Amino acid sequence: MNRRANRLATLVSEFMALFYSDEKFLRAIKQIEGIAIRALAVGMLLVVLFAIVDLGRFLTQELFIPPYGQFTTSIVKIFGLFLNVLVALEILENITAYLKTHVSSQIVELVIVTSLIAIARKIIILDINQDQIAQKLLGLAFAVLALSISYWMIRRMNLRQGRS
Repeated sequence: MNRRANRLATLVSEFMALFYSDEKFLRAIKQIEGIAIRALAVGMLLVVLFAIVDLGRFLTQELFIPPYGQFTTSIVKIFGLFLNVLVALEILENITAYLKTHVSSQIVELVIVTSLIAIARKIIILDINQDQIAQKLLGLAFAVLALSISYWMIRRMNLRQGRS
């Protein structure tokens, strides 16, 4: 029992030391951040794997259920499923890049590319028979323009600083 009390006292004193030392506190935050990023990466990896399995199941059903070799679903839905996997892979790449570099401008570049892919997916699967299609297209066009300009600016800055 005395041993447990000593351990508990040691843990409490180490925990309290975090609040008195900036270096220890920042180190603890960095460790917690690393654990969180790793947990996100594992979660995203699971999402990617399940999305690939779902895509494979969908394609198998489409190709091997009568009429054989023909898609009964619109090709746009199939493209949407492929792009879902691509967006998930890009998000996983963002997480792993953060683990590798911690360079915010490179992470921002990846996030912008991911956003452009997500918007491209939205444009590809957009139903042109919807209400207010003009407003939706205008909004998507504005988002693509803003993200493209942002990407160009960040990319240019990274190239000037010697990062690719």
